[in-house]
Amino acid sequence: MRPAEFRPRPMRLSILTAALQELTARARRDADPDLAIEEWLGFAAEIGAPNIELSAALHPSESDVPAAAMLDPVANTLDLRAPFDAGRAARVRHAMQASKVGLSDLAYFDNMLAADEAVRSRKHQLMLRVFDAAVLLGADAVTGFVGRNPQLSMDGNLVMFEAVFVPLLKEAKARGLTFRVEQCPMPGWSVSDSWHNNIAYAPGPWIALHRICERHGVGDQFRIHYDPSHAILMGQDSRSVFQYLKDSGYNFLIGGFHVKGQVIEPRGVAAWGYGGQTMQRGDWHGGQPSPDPAAQLNAWKKQTVFSEHELPGTARHDPLAYLQNRSVDWLDHQLAARELLAIDPEKTYLVVEHEYPPARIQDRERLKPILAGSLAFTRAIDEAAAAMYALQHEVLAAQGIGIQGIGREPYRS
Repeated sequence: MRPAEFRPRPMRLSILTAALQELTARARRDADPDLAIEEWLGFAAEIGAPNIELSAALHPSESDVPAAAMLDPVANTLDLRAPFDAGRAARVRHAMQASKVGLSDLAYFDNMLAADEAVRSRKHQLMLRVFDAAVLLGADAVTGFVGRNPQLSMDGNLVMFEAVFVPLLKEAKARGLTFRVEQCPMPGWSVSDSWHNNIAYAPGPWIALHRICERHGVGDQFRIHYDPSHAILMGQDSRSVFQYLKDSGYNFLIGGFHVKGQVIEPRGVAAWGYGGQTMQRGDWHGGQPSPDPAAQLNAWKKQTVFSEHELPGTARHDPLAYLQNRSVDWLDHQLAARELLAIDPEKTYLVVEHEYPPARIQDRERLKPILAGSLAFTRAIDEAAAAMYALQHEVLAAQGIGIQGIGREPYRS
């Protein structure tokens, strides 16, 4: 029996530039839009990030959502008030070469199914500009949300997805791009009691949406950018999610990862359950939604009353929480991805996303060691998983030697 070579295959590390929205002061970057990208590339090199996920967003002067109503303000590191042309692309490419930092993908997280047609059109036009920028920068994927029209039922949103989102995927296909959908349910996007404000929130909806895409010839353009924090938020665990996809024949759907955790607060679950705070949040006054954007921020208590985002490496090692699906078991997450998903690890990006509230410091020097530590943790845990997988599933398997123990099993906690 010929022994197999031990060759662990780690994934590719990246970081979302929204981790530090104000790296470049607004006045400086508004006057020189690509300065923010240049400075973020330099910062990425300092913290040990070999790649960035470049964040785009509607400029604050154009956004339909006031900053005061955002739990986690987005970053328009990529400023697309003016189209991104070949000259701008050349400048950014030069900065990438100088910093030796690459580009995993571009990201624009917004509601592509917004009810107001004018608002939706503005968001779609920006998304098309993101697509064009991705092409000019040599990226092959854009990450974002599907969203939801809150005025429609979920089934009604499937019809709307076919009518207005599929055309976006056709534009992506024409440019040779993949659109990767993050699955956050976005409960705070609405002051109503609606929890799922992004219809692509779990494997069942992903499959339903992909079948619509297949009917229109854009199935290959629709993929998932999986974020385990959102699975924890909904009481799921990654191994079971991945197993379900494999059992259903859809384990090819996940094409990339956000590396962000979620720590569930048991007292909050005891008080409100996984639906979060349903009344007296402060986003309504006198039986009506408050017109005050700062008050609307309280809609996020549907989530924050029982959970808090984790920057990888900042939460305590807690095996009991892992077993109860109250925090992400990063080692098992990376093992399960290799064991159950149809991915090539060496071509798959792990994108660190920073949303841990106490550490969301808009100060370069204070945040630098925090992000450097999280990136180092993410790299190390993935390298450990890569080594375990190669040893167990390739080296031992090639010699007919069984793997010891049972390990974490899907559908069981």
